[in-house]
Amino acid sequence: MANPKSAHLIPTAALMALLTLVGVYLWYTGKDVFWPGFICMMVFYGIIFFLGSYAANLKKTNTATDVMLAGRGIPIGLAVFTMSATWVGGGYINGTAEYTAAWGLAWVQAPWGYAMSLVIGGLFFAKKMRRHKFKTMLDPLAQRFGKKMAALLFIPALTGEIFWTSAILTALGTTFGTVLGLDFNSSIILSAFIAIAYTSLGGLWAVALTDIVQLILLFVGLILVIPFALESVGGWDVAWAAYTEKNGGMANFFPPIDGWKDPAWGNFYWKWWDYALLLMFGGIAWQVYFQRVLASKDENTARNLSLIAGVVCILAAIPPIIIGVVGSVVSWESFGVAAPEEAALTLPYVVRYLTNPWVATIALGAIAAAVMSSVDSSILSASSMASWNVYRPLIKPDITNEGLAKVIKKSIWIIGIAATLLALQVKSVYALWFLCSDFVYCLLFPQLVAALFDKKANFYGSLSGFIVAFILRFGGGDLTLGLPILLPYPMIEGGEVLFPFRTLAMASGMLTIMVVSRFTQHLSPAEPLRIVD
Repeated sequence: MANPKSAHLIPTAALMALLTLVGVYLWYTGKDVFWPGFICMMVFYGIIFFLGSYAANLKKTNTATDVMLAGRGIPIGLAVFTMSATWVGGGYINGTAEYTAAWGLAWVQAPWGYAMSLVIGGLFFAKKMRRHKFKTMLDPLAQRFGKKMAALLFIPALTGEIFWTSAILTALGTTFGTVLGLDFNSSIILSAFIAIAYTSLGGLWAVALTDIVQLILLFVGLILVIPFALESVGGWDVAWAAYTEKNGGMANFFPPIDGWKDPAWGNFYWKWWDYALLLMFGGIAWQVYFQRVLASKDENTARNLSLIAGVVCILAAIPPIIIGVVGSVVSWESFGVAAPEEAALTLPYVVRYLTNPWVATIALGAIAAAVMSSVDSSILSASSMASWNVYRPLIKPDITNEGLAKVIKKSIWIIGIAATLLALQVKSVYALWFLCSDFVYCLLFPQLVAALFDKKANFYGSLSGFIVAFILRFGGGDLTLGLPILLPYPMIEGGEVLFPFRTLAMASGMLTIMVVSRFTQHLSPAEPLRIVD
């Protein structure tokens, strides 16, 4: 029987054996692989998996609270690392470089938008959630609106997490394919398997411990790329001058105050504001965010980690923005390669063709680290909600704590595989990245606000608000999902609604909850929020 102190070595050794077999197969089939990079990736994945399985053996108990919230014992330093690493994922890094290169800085809204969501969440939501000792973001919704309504609201929460995970897996697939020579599908499947496995083994402790290594490697790897990238275009001043000439007003972070009068903006001005609000407030109602808040040692830690992580998110956006600027203006032909076919390849192209092989390998590790730190967090969050807020209250109310922990681990595999399958189908990193916050903003954010701050909110108000927001949001269609426009919104151009209908859906849903709740108190009296035992 294996010694418990060394039990974590067995799965790590098995993983390294598997990766070695993959390497042998690639060599035998004559694949054009950058072998020093592949070996470094084996080492990186081995270290991450070792830490994850090591965390699993540190736990004295194996209850649902241990798996979901690390026993509510995460200190401020570790909490900041895991919160920052969660948001600064592969979608964050690749998507920022992609939109900087393709559309101009004006449309690179996600970095500062998500940073603002962390600040707003810390100031107004974190302390109240931690004070009530909720276990998931859906707990206050279940208390106010009932367990069946919470189960319905789990659907957009789950969809958001799956889209989020798929976006960052897509980012990894494009990068591995470009830098290492591995094909897109193999890269995604291999990385997803490793992240799912160690998350299932160690729960939030595994996620938090691996996030330390991943965030440090992310910053080091991307910073090393910057000098090589700038040298290829003659320095920052030359690159910025060429970028502003190419993009004009879109090279600014914000549109002009009267942007709707500017021919360069027109109705897209209103779309910009729709997305800006979507990112600032749609980044709050996430289990992946509140999982860290609720795992904090106390209320002040919950608030402070959100504020500090917001600053880290802004700093983490600087390297990919510089890389996006360089990728937009560099003469790729002078480096013997055609320009990227898709803007999503901007960052991997800069890493592979504008740096030396060893820097490219370290940067690849940084991107893989960013992906791992978000994938593990997202699938754990979705699995926590599925088990605690759906399976436990609706299917098996008498389940034990240990039994629930096993359900969470099974859910991690199911949800992780679903996200992987979606990533294999959708190739746009930024489109998926926006889409995940879109549904959360329109359908979940008004519900969370009402549950926490409106003492009159009840089941009928919640259901009515959900229906109104659902109709208004999906009536505007969606290009990424191929959904047609069903409602006669103004400002339709190129098959896309530029009118801020997402914000309309969110605000209408919230107003509906408040109004209907007050007219239906006699049918469903408002339930107070309670501290969870």
